[in-house]
Amino acid sequence: MEYLLETFGEGTVLTVLGLFVGIVFGAAAYQSRFCLRAATVEVADGQWGGRFAIWLVAFFAAVFAVQLAITLGWLNVVDARQLANTGSLSGAIIGGLMFGIGMILARGCASRLLVLSATGNLRAMLTGLVLTIVAQASLTGVLGPTREGLSTLWAVPGGTSRDLLALIGITSPIAAALAGLCLTGALVFAARKGVRLSWIVSAALVGLAVAGGWVGTYQVARASFEVVAITSVTFTGPSTDTLMALVNAPNPPLGFGLGLVPGVFVGAGTAAVLTGGFHIERFGKDTPMERYMIGAVLMGFGSMLAGGCAVGAGMSGGAIFSLTAWVAVGCMWVGAMATHRLLPKGRGVVAAAI
Repeated sequence: MEYLLETFGEGTVLTVLGLFVGIVFGAAAYQSRFCLRAATVEVADGQWGGRFAIWLVAFFAAVFAVQLAITLGWLNVVDARQLANTGSLSGAIIGGLMFGIGMILARGCASRLLVLSATGNLRAMLTGLVLTIVAQASLTGVLGPTREGLSTLWAVPGGTSRDLLALIGITSPIAAALAGLCLTGALVFAARKGVRLSWIVSAALVGLAVAGGWVGTYQVARASFEVVAITSVTFTGPSTDTLMALVNAPNPPLGFGLGLVPGVFVGAGTAAVLTGGFHIERFGKDTPMERYMIGAVLMGFGSMLAGGCAVGAGMSGGAIFSLTAWVAVGCMWVGAMATHRLLPKGRGVVAAAI
C-alpha cells in the first residue's frame, strides 16, 4: 500500500479503489435485483418473498464481513463520520421517513436508480438527476438551513453515544458471530423461497462490496501521511460530488466517491449488456412523471437529512452499527411500507419493476 501511495498518490489510489468497489457493487446489484423498495413492498403485502430474502443476504453479508474485519484487526471505524461526528436522531427519523416515502413514489432508492440508469432506463436516469440536484441544494444550497434546523432538534454527540454496540454492550467478535448466524438464516430463507443461486451469490457480493469499501479506505488512511476519510458505499453525497465535478470542475479532486459512482454505472451497464438486459425505457401512462419527481425530491432531501441513502445509511452505516444509521433505515422501512399500503393501486402499480 505504501508503494502505491508513494507512486500514484492518495487521490488516485482512492479513485481506483472506488471504481473497483463500484463495478463489483453495480454488477452484483443488477444481477441480484437488489432493491430495498422491492423488499419493503413484499413485506408490506405480507409475501416475505425472494426480494426480501435478497436484501437480508446483502445486509447481513455486509454486517458479518465488516465486523469480522474489525475483529481480525483489518479495520477500525472509530474515526468514521457515522460514529465520530455529531449525529442527529431527528434527522434520522424525519429523513428516513421521507426517503422511504420517496422510494415508493419513485420506484427505487438512490442506488437502484443508478443501477437502472445504466441499463437504459430513462425514467431512473431523470429521477436520479433530480434527486442529486435536490441533495446538493439540501447540503449547501437553499434547502440547507431547513435541513440544519431539523437536524438540531435531537442531536447526538459523536463517539460511544452513536455506537450501537457500545450502547448495548456487545463486542465486534460477538456481533460478527451473531451476524454470521443471521446470514446463514438469510441464505437458507432465500434458498427456500426459490431464489436463484446466482442471485444469492450476487446479493452476498453486494454486502462484500460494502465491506471492501470500509477495509480499503481504512488501509489507505492507515498507510497515508495525509488525512483520509474512512468511508464505504453511499450514493447521495458521491453523486452530488460527481455532478458538481462534471459541471464546475474540469480537474475535480480525486477520491473514493469520484470512482464509486462511475464504477457502479459501468458495472451495472456491462452486466446488463452481457445478459441482454439493456433496453430503453421511458415514462408512460402507468409511470407518471410527477410521482417520480416528488419521490426524487423527498429522497434527495431525506437522504441528506438522514445522513445517507438506503445503502449509505442502511448498509454502510448499519454494518458499523451507527445508531443513527439503524434508526434511519428502520424509518425508511416504516415510511416505505406505509406509503405502499396507502397508495391507490399500490399493490399493482407500485409493486411492478421501475
